[in-house]
Amino acid sequence: MARAQQLTSHLMQIHLSSIGCRLNWSEIEMLARQFGAAGCTMVSEPHQADVCVVNTCAVTAQAERKTRHHMRWLNRQNPDARIAVVGCYATLRRDTAASFPGVAWAVPNVEKAHTARIVGATAPDTDAALPPNDRSPLRTRAFVKVQDGCDNHCTYCIVRFLRGASRSRPLADVVAEVQGRVDHAGAAEVVLTGASLGAYGRDLGVSGGLRTLVEALLADTDIARLRLSSLEPWDIDPTFFELWQDTRLCRQIHLPLQAGCDATLRRMGRPITTQRFARLLESATGTIPDLAVTTDVLVGFPGEDEDAFVESYQFVKQAQFAKLHVFPYSPRPGTHAARLPRQVPGRVRQDRGRRLRELGASQRQHFQNRFLGREMPVLWERRTGQDQWMGWTDNYIRVVAGAKAAQCGEITPVRLLALENGQMEGEAIL
Repeated sequence: MARAQQLTSHLMQIHLSSIGCRLNWSEIEMLARQFGAAGCTMVSEPHQADVCVVNTCAVTAQAERKTRHHMRWLNRQNPDARIAVVGCYATLRRDTAASFPGVAWAVPNVEKAHTARIVGATAPDTDAALPPNDRSPLRTRAFVKVQDGCDNHCTYCIVRFLRGASRSRPLADVVAEVQGRVDHAGAAEVVLTGASLGAYGRDLGVSGGLRTLVEALLADTDIARLRLSSLEPWDIDPTFFELWQDTRLCRQIHLPLQAGCDATLRRMGRPITTQRFARLLESATGTIPDLAVTTDVLVGFPGEDEDAFVESYQFVKQAQFAKLHVFPYSPRPGTHAARLPRQVPGRVRQDRGRRLRELGASQRQHFQNRFLGREMPVLWERRTGQDQWMGWTDNYIRVVAGAKAAQCGEITPVRLLALENGQMEGEAIL
């Protein structure tokens, strides 16, 4: 692995980027605060940087391709910068990552928290040790990691190998960080993230687990919006949705389905049935008005014939999700699914993915059309033009509007007028 002479921390300029899930973004935000505490300067473009840090993904073959493409892109943008490849790709393929042009460090997940020190910046190695006024410059929404690792045994997944067993942060630490984001960074929305978020607290013996954490955050912090990232459907029950009586909880839940066919779910090792999932979905939408339920669907899993795919397709069609994330199956090294018989040809997987994505686009449009003419509060995330801003409703509708008085991180009312190119055009109400 290349090792160049290291710069003094206060002279070092750092470019941070992330590929993959919200958990990766929360970790990048932690690294931003670590580098900031060490006196480094965060820069928005690779060509400005001495060191480019990319938090990577390797959950699917497509994610690996995106990671490799991004590493090459960083080197083309700035051949003189040293690249730190951290996270899942560096865990799965450390030697390969280290061999790419410009890569000076390949940092696996077990060493990720020490990245700043590894590249030569003197900074606290844990988020809890960071000064409370150190903030991430990356997004208006704050991504807070509360849990890592996974104890599930899905036959296609390598998260357990990449991130280890489930482990949770102490509840008091999470509450303190969220309030710190409000007090010192002006955060209006916090997104709780984890590799298996619904498992929060089990390893610590926290009674009530994630529900207890959410209740504590709503009771003991001043956060305006609290959003939950992905929740496995077997980790929650219908009473969980009672939490949304507090309107600060964002009306969007991501419940990964993966397949709408029970036989496929059994081969996937997912301890859920379509009937139980449907009941949970009905409870969620019946309890929380205007809820957006988003999901993941894996197509072309080994043994999935056309009949099984059609059964899955029809279940998804009936469920009427607000958004679908569709992934053609890709064999992952070391998983049971990679050894299963009746692997589905690639062209079939791609065709099924296309058909399901078309259904997903239709469902997303149908969901968003329900809100035309409505007035909705929008959290502004960034300026997209002269007096033009982009932001999100709490139920995750992307909105663009002319808003002269808006500022990043503010929540203001908007009337939703038209749906164009997958996003809502609105009129700010001043």
